[in-house]
Parts: sequence; C-alpha cells; structure tokens
Amino acid sequence: MEKKSILETLRERVSTSLILFEFVLSVIFILVGYLTGNIYFRGVGVGLIIAWVTSALAYIITDYRKKKAKP
Repeated sequence: MEKKSILETLRERVSTSLILFEFVLSVIFILVGYLTGNIYFRGVGVGLIIAWVTSALAYIITDYRKKKAKP
C-alpha cells in the first residue's frame, strides 16, 4: 500500500472543499433569489449548480482514472 504525498492529500482536500462550497453557495443563492423574487440571484445559483456538477464529475473521473492506472 502506497502512502500519499502531502501535496496529493492537500489537493484532494481542497478539491472536495471547493466542490462542497460551490454546492452550498448555489443553494444559498437560489433560496435568496426565490425569497426576494430577484432573477439575478437565481441565475447565479443556477450557474453555480452547473459549476458544481462539472467539478464533481471531473473529480470523480480523474479519481477513477488514477485508480485504474495504478498497477
């Protein structure tokens, strides 16, 4: 079993934190948009959802490829 370097561990934690942060922000902006009736905030929330899904898929795919490439 290989030990991960500090840089790899840090990169994974930062990626996971940013993905969760995008999700939380998108929910907040959508809620604020609906509560205030402001379409701008809803649009920002939808954009953040798109960013969240994209980054989550990229994280899953790269993690899968790393595991598959290891002997």
